[in-house]
Amino acid sequence: MKRITGGIATTALLAGMGLAQPAGAESTIAWSIGTLGAPGAIDTPTAEVFRDGELVGSLSGYQGSQRANFSFQVFPRLTATVRYSREQGLDAGDTLKDRSLDLHLQLVNEKGWRPAFAVGLRDIFDNGIYASEYVVATKTLSPRLRASVGWGWGRLGSDGSGGGTRPAPSTTGGLNSEAWFKGPSAPFASLAWQATEKLTLKAEYSKDAYAAQEAAGEIDVKTPFNFGVDYKINQIASVSGYVLHGDKLGLQFNIALDPRHPVAPSGLERAPIPVAPRPARTTNPDAWSTDWANDSTARPAIQTAIADALRKDGQVLESLKLSPTSADLRISNETYRANPQAIGHAARIATRALPASVETIKITLVERGMPASTTTLSRSDIERLENGPSTQIAAVAQIGEAERGAQGYTQTAGLYPRLLWGIGPYLELSPFDPGEGLHADMGFAIKARYELAPGMIIAGEVRQKVLGNLDEVTTTSTSTAPHVRTDIYEYQKHGDLALQNLTFAAYGRPGKDLYSRVTVGYLERMYGGISGELLWKPVDSRLALGAELNWVKQRDFDQRFGFQDYDTVTGFLSAYYDFGDGLTGQLDVGRYLAEDWGATISLDREMANGWKIGAFATFTDMSEEEFGDGHFDKGIRLTIPLGYATGQPSLKSFSTTIRPSVGDGGAQVNVDGRLYETLEGSHQGGLYRDWGRFWR
Repeated sequence: MKRITGGIATTALLAGMGLAQPAGAESTIAWSIGTLGAPGAIDTPTAEVFRDGELVGSLSGYQGSQRANFSFQVFPRLTATVRYSREQGLDAGDTLKDRSLDLHLQLVNEKGWRPAFAVGLRDIFDNGIYASEYVVATKTLSPRLRASVGWGWGRLGSDGSGGGTRPAPSTTGGLNSEAWFKGPSAPFASLAWQATEKLTLKAEYSKDAYAAQEAAGEIDVKTPFNFGVDYKINQIASVSGYVLHGDKLGLQFNIALDPRHPVAPSGLERAPIPVAPRPARTTNPDAWSTDWANDSTARPAIQTAIADALRKDGQVLESLKLSPTSADLRISNETYRANPQAIGHAARIATRALPASVETIKITLVERGMPASTTTLSRSDIERLENGPSTQIAAVAQIGEAERGAQGYTQTAGLYPRLLWGIGPYLELSPFDPGEGLHADMGFAIKARYELAPGMIIAGEVRQKVLGNLDEVTTTSTSTAPHVRTDIYEYQKHGDLALQNLTFAAYGRPGKDLYSRVTVGYLERMYGGISGELLWKPVDSRLALGAELNWVKQRDFDQRFGFQDYDTVTGFLSAYYDFGDGLTGQLDVGRYLAEDWGATISLDREMANGWKIGAFATFTDMSEEEFGDGHFDKGIRLTIPLGYATGQPSLKSFSTTIRPSVGDGGAQVNVDGRLYETLEGSHQGGLYRDWGRFWR
C-alpha cells in the first residue's frame, strides 16, 4: 500500500547530499502508524493522514502494556482514534483499564517544497493517561526517506522544561480542555527509511518521560531514542516491532481497510440483464402499435414477466401502472445497497418486457410500503446510453416525489402477506467500563419480518447466547438518576432466548412531502411501548423536519415479556440537513428517557461505498454530578456494509457505537425503522451520491 508522504523542510545540506526530493516527486514509503493507532512513527506523531474513509485497526504492546486502537479517516484531513488499553501497575499498583479518544487534523498537505502540517489532541476525555497535544510538520526528503519534527505538550513533552504546571486531568470522563497546550513541553522528531518494498526502518527522538510507568517499575527510561521496523505482509496488513527508550521490546499488528479497495475482489456481483433495443419504427411499424393495450391478457402477462425477472434479481415489483406509452414500476429493493443500482437493473428489465410503444419508464422506490421517490427515464435514453458513463443517464433522468395513492396501479398477485426471516451470528461487547475491562458474548440471532400489507409490518428478533462472559460483569449502577441506561449490564447478563424486539409498525404518506410511522410493542431490549413519528422531507430538499412522541415502559432484565415499574413520555423535534458529499447533520431537541430536557447534535458521513462514520453529543439539564462519569452523553458510530467483505450485493451491514461512558442523561429509546434513515437513500441526495452504480 503506497501513499504520498512528507517530512520537515529540507536544508541546503541535505539538498547538497542529494537527499532532497524534487518538487512533485512521489514517495514510495509504505504507510506507517504509531503505537497509539494514529499516523505516526513509534510514540511520536507525523503530519500524515490515512486515505479518506480508511479504517485502521492495530494491536500493540510490550510487557505491562497492551493497546487496541481503531482509527478512522472521518474527512480527508481529520483522523479520529478510539483506544482501549491496559497499563499494568498504574491503578494503585493494579492494572489500569482505560479508553480514550484522539483527534488528528492535517492543516496543510505536502506540496512541492512545502511540508505537511498537523495539530493533534490525544486522550481528550477522562483520566488522560496518554493526554498530550502537538503540532508537527512532515516532509519527504527523497522517495525512500521521510522526516518529521514537532512540539508536544502533556505526555509528549513530559520530560521537557518550562511552560508552568499542567492542570490535572478529569477523573470523571469530562473533557480535559483546561490542560490543552499547557505545562511542560518539548520537541520530538522522527525518520522513516524504506529499505525494501516491504521493509521500513524508523527512528525517533521522544521526550515522553513515561513517568507513571517508571514510578510503578514498569519501564526504565534509559534514552530518549526509540527504534522500530515495519514489515508489510500484504496490501492490508503489516507487523511492527520497536524498542522503547532502550528498555522495552514491543510488537504491533496493523490492518488497514480502504473503502475504495474492498476485501473481496470486484466482479462477483450478478451481471444485469442487458437492454433490449426496440426495432426501428421505419422498418417495423407494427411493433410500435398500441393495439396491445386493448388485449385483456397483455397487461397481466407483462406484469408477471417483470415481477418474475425482478424477483430473480433480488427485487420486488410491488405494483404496476401501464398505459400505451408509459409504465410506472413500484419496486422494493431487497438486495442492492445503492438504490440507483436497483433502478438501473429495473429499467433494463422493463425494456425486455414492455411493448415498443412504451417510451416513458418511471421507477418508484418503495420503502416499508411508502412510495419514496420516482425516477423518470426515457426509454430512448436507456437504449442510447447503456454503454456510456452513469453521468450521461443522470443528466437526463428526472427524480421527483412519488404519487401517494395507489389509483391506477395493479398490485402484483400473491405478494401479501409474506414472511421473511434469517438466522446469523452476533457479537456483543460490554461498554468500555474502565473498572471492568472488555467482556463479550457470541451467539446466534433469528430475525423475522411478516408483512401483512404495504406499510403494515410485524418484526422481531430473538438471540441465544452460545459462549461469552458478559454474565461475569460485576458493575452495578450507582446513578442517582432513573436507571434508564446504566442498568445495561443487567440486561447483558441474560443472553438465553432474549427477545430483542417484537413490534407492529404502520407506515404511511398522510400528505405531500409527509411520511408517518407508528410502532407498538417491545421496541428494544430495555423498553416497550408506543412510538409515533411524522417527517416532512421533500425529495429534492436538503432540509428535513421531524417530530416524534413515545410512551415507554422499562422491560424486565431477562428480556422476555415482563415490565418493571418505570415508565415515561419522551419526544423530540428534529432537523436534518444534507451538506453534500455524504455528510448529514441532525439536531434533536426534547425530553429524554430520564425526563431530562436538552438537545443532541449528530454528524454522520456516508461514503459512496456505504461506509458510514458518525459522532454525536447530547447536552441536557441533568447536572454533571447526577449524570456521573462522562458528564454528558457522547460517542462515535461506525457502519460497514457486508458487501465490502463478500463482494456480493447485500443490504446487511455491521454497525457499532462506542461511548467513553454510559450514563442515564440524554438517553433516547431505540426504535427500528425511523423515517429519515429509512428514506434518505431513496431521495435525491442519496440517489445522486450512489448514482455511479446505475449501470452496475
